Amino acid sequence: MTQFSESELTEAVVKSFDNTPSPRAKFLLQELVKSLHDYVSKTGLTFEEWDYAIDFLTRTGQKCTNTRQEFILLSDVLGVSMLVDAVNHRDRGGATETTVLGPFYVGEHKVAAHGTDISPHNLTGEKMFVQSRVTDLNGKPLANVPVDVWHADDDGFYDSQKPNYDEIGASARARFITDDDGRFFFRTILPCSYPIPTDGPVGEMIMQTSRHPMRPAHVHFLVNAKGYEPLITHVFIGGDKYLDSDVVFGVKDELIAKVEKRTDPAMPDGGKAAAPWHLMTYEFHLKPGNGLAPKPLGVKVAEHA
Repeated sequence: MTQFSESELTEAVVKSFDNTPSPRAKFLLQELVKSLHDYVSKTGLTFEEWDYAIDFLTRTGQKCTNTRQEFILLSDVLGVSMLVDAVNHRDRGGATETTVLGPFYVGEHKVAAHGTDISPHNLTGEKMFVQSRVTDLNGKPLANVPVDVWHADDDGFYDSQKPNYDEIGASARARFITDDDGRFFFRTILPCSYPIPTDGPVGEMIMQTSRHPMRPAHVHFLVNAKGYEPLITHVFIGGDKYLDSDVVFGVKDELIAKVEKRTDPAMPDGGKAAAPWHLMTYEFHLKPGNGLAPKPLGVKVAEHA
């Protein structure tokens, strides 16, 4: 008879999944058991600590609603979201680096003309002109490629976080189609760094461990060209003080853009500039692939971005 002692318990639990019909599910469950049991053994976990862990996870679930996903936030701040992204995008081969989609992608955006101001109602943010280009790994321009962009405003909020989102519609988000030279450009405002929500269990953990809750300023891009891997990424604003300590570990050196402050009376497309403005320039390089569209997370509020 098996004795469920500390030395035999793990093996018995792993064996209990031997008849799992799906080989992948079997592998995942057995490896999970091994890792969890190893953690308990290595740390000498106490009853009080395990009770706290259960309560923490319970409260994390209770914080979730149809407009907030606290478990995604937990995954983010533990670096798991970016690790899953990394293991699924190995061997970039010169392609632009990826990051997570985030919860503020709300599905396909409305197509806008090049040069459109996607933040026309923001009167306090400093204007920014974004000029970009999409190419393959050899530098060949890719035309007619849809590029979705979205970012937070100068208060650190996304449009979909605001209570009147359904009434006011999209802001600081749009879709552009690359021209024959693979280029697209638009106007917006300079985004700022902002905190993840700290009013839930994850925020409690961040504060109790003396970590800051801040994300560096960035713009999201989703580039989805036929015949190429979809590119989901951020472009970060160079010089942001949180680049080296992003609370969700999303920053990669290649994704930091030098954003220049300009005083030219006109922007690159000839449009007049009423005040000093900022110029972001960035080029995306795509890897050959299936060109399948990403699946949105289905949540539209503040857990990360």
